[in-house]
Amino acid sequence: MTIRSARPEDAGFIARTILPSQRGYRPRGWFDIALGWPEEQCRDFIAAIATAQAVSIWHHSNFLIAECDGQPAAALCALPAAGTGPAAWAAIEEVGAATGLTASELEAIRRRGAYVRNCWVQGGEGDWMIEHVATDPNYRGRGLVQALIESALAKGRASGFRRATISFLIGNEPAERAYAKAGFTFADERRDEAFEALVGSPGFRMFARAI
Repeated sequence: MTIRSARPEDAGFIARTILPSQRGYRPRGWFDIALGWPEEQCRDFIAAIATAQAVSIWHHSNFLIAECDGQPAAALCALPAAGTGPAAWAAIEEVGAATGLTASELEAIRRRGAYVRNCWVQGGEGDWMIEHVATDPNYRGRGLVQALIESALAKGRASGFRRATISFLIGNEPAERAYAKAGFTFADERRDEAFEALVGSPGFRMFARAI
């Protein structure tokens, strides 16, 4: 197993990481709901965001990849928590314009994606944030997530951060166990009835740890 920084050619794998990580234990995640497209079309859009000029939480430069036998097997993103929202929307607008989406279509994506606002919880402006953790089902049980998290924490520490955060859907017990094993503990959670009616989870829980 080897851990490395993601490259532009990993965009497809990153897209296949982002979708299941957002879904957690539910059938739909943020991109599924905000875009409202079939999975293949969602993946293509996310892959374009991963290599866009606008550097967002979904950009390849913020991802670490765990390889097994020379093949990408797991990934996560790790970056400063500050400013992630505006950067994410800038990337969506860039790729939307490049793929011919109209202003009204982009506004519809923004409107559909707003369902997370009442319960999303992430680290503060001075925190190091880990998100979009996922493993290819063929490579589970090999300790890839723990190795990736350890590398992500080291990267944050080297960048001068003292606290790391990670968020996940309330009820995602495998994720909660994995993050607790990595030394994270409960820090906050937010719940929203409208979110639960749409997604099937009460909201988001955030864990944190010193680095």
